Amino acid sequence: MAPRSVRTAPKAPSDPKHAARATRTAGRQMRSRLLDGASRLFKERGLAGTSISDIAAAADAFPSQITYYFRTKEALFVEAACRDMLYVARAAEEAALQAHAPRDYTRALVETVTATDSVAFFTEALTLTRRRQDLAPLVERTIERLHGEGMRAYAGQIERHGWKSLRDPDASSRRFWAIAIGVMVEGYAMGRSAEELCSEMLRVLGDQATTTSAADSVRLRLVGDNDEPDRETSA
Repeated sequence: MAPRSVRTAPKAPSDPKHAARATRTAGRQMRSRLLDGASRLFKERGLAGTSISDIAAAADAFPSQITYYFRTKEALFVEAACRDMLYVARAAEEAALQAHAPRDYTRALVETVTATDSVAFFTEALTLTRRRQDLAPLVERTIERLHGEGMRAYAGQIERHGWKSLRDPDASSRRFWAIAIGVMVEGYAMGRSAEELCSEMLRVLGDQATTTSAADSVRLRLVGDNDEPDRETSA
């Protein structure tokens, strides 16, 4: 008797959508690795001192992948600097969320920003776009994100704690980053330490908002209308 043939189910065709998602995920991971490696090398050696092959080796990639994802070394430099700037801004906002007084809020922002060289890295990208206007849109978008997210974070703290801001939140955010860039550029040129940069930035920023202390609130409930006027504590 001839053996019965066993019918096997045909293999299901691969899901093209799944393959596309896997490709996109792999692409994002590779871009992230290239940006990580480039950021570290650019900060250590600068743009001129870092080659495409150096970056590829640091990211365990091929040089052709850098040109595939970023086209040029200069474009990679600008994108890495912009990403670093947004990272330090997020870290600064997270640190400042723990503050309960305006002065502590400002100090937390400043200490986080001046503890890294991300702002100085970003200023190099700003300079580069003078010669490479095709790279300027990414810098412009990054600056707008800095201002927008900084404004929202600051406005949230004002509402949460009942602070009285000395300026409009949008103006405060823009002023903060303008001062940060200026102080860091000057400080790095002068060889100042992170502590010196922090002190100088706090001095230039001054008070951002005011709040009434608990002691003043109690005193104001006890005194009559003809006594000392309402006082505010600067912070």
